[in-house]
Amino acid sequence: MSNLPENEDKLRVGITLGDFNGIGPEVIIKTFADSRMHQVCTPVIYGSSKVISFHRKAMNNIEFNYTSIKNIGELNHKRTNLINCWEEEVKIDMGQPTPIGGKYAFSSLQAACKDLAEGNIDVLVTAPIDKKTMQQEGFRFPGHTEYLAQQFNSPDYLMMLVSDRLRVATVTGHVPVKKVAEEITQEKIIAKIKVMNNSLKRDFNIRKPRIAVLGLNPHSGDDGLIGTEEKEIISPAIKVAFDQGILVYGPFPADGFFGMTKFKSFDGVLAMYHDQGLVPFKSLSFDSGVNYTAGLPIVRTSPDHGTGYDIAGKNIAAEDSFRSAIYLAIDIFHNRKLFGEVNANPLRYSKLGGDR
Repeated sequence: MSNLPENEDKLRVGITLGDFNGIGPEVIIKTFADSRMHQVCTPVIYGSSKVISFHRKAMNNIEFNYTSIKNIGELNHKRTNLINCWEEEVKIDMGQPTPIGGKYAFSSLQAACKDLAEGNIDVLVTAPIDKKTMQQEGFRFPGHTEYLAQQFNSPDYLMMLVSDRLRVATVTGHVPVKKVAEEITQEKIIAKIKVMNNSLKRDFNIRKPRIAVLGLNPHSGDDGLIGTEEKEIISPAIKVAFDQGILVYGPFPADGFFGMTKFKSFDGVLAMYHDQGLVPFKSLSFDSGVNYTAGLPIVRTSPDHGTGYDIAGKNIAAEDSFRSAIYLAIDIFHNRKLFGEVNANPLRYSKLGGDR
């Protein structure tokens, strides 16, 4: 039993507003318009009550109640909380990328990260940003992943897309396709395999994870006929990791691997570049997929979709992926706690029936 007062044993989930010209505020509102979510967590939105009111009105005044608070000390564990990160009026151009949208998305992110670092919230769920409008003083990063890695001093991190059917990560992140080959090194692949293996154990409670690694070239290079990266870089990296005790296999040709549903035999898939892994993932799990940043000391998730400018303000955005991001963040937090307890006293758990 928890020693905390009633309702205070729920996790405090920090939520960034994202780009308010997109669908971020809409999916947040739809998620917490369902009061049952307050039994799952204590949500804290970092944004603006004026922006929330604007979007709520665009959604035909959907029933959505929240409490404005000045800081975490005023937290209401029975309602959605909102911390105003700015008081001024801002111009909202629904469906349009603007520097103003980027500026205040960053303000929301900064405030949430500060509270996360200070332990005032337990996990972070980020609504989508526009990577271009976010480029400003203090944010010169390709996206959330790289920014959070720097903020929390984590050079070994991994962008992982997660659903109940598939977990996919990438060796290279948000880089142009023409630069992918030069960014792939044996050292980087080994590092990503290790991060994925550790995350599958610690964050997903998988005792002996099996990892598949995809090739870079068509047909995994066809034994050097179409490319040599598989023979010279990827296969040696897999061997090094396997010899260190990681159950990692490949490289597999990406088309056949997904076409023949071989992914069902693995706990995680490491792709070489963004679209190689994310296209099949989103084809299978777009409505419920979650973007998770593995390798950080904190827990951060996000829906697997973008700002959705084309449907912003039309009240048709689905909140499923955002809700799934909240559930996953909570699950990972608890899995990490259990992992820490088990490994802090392995003898105790082995006596309870473990196979150590």
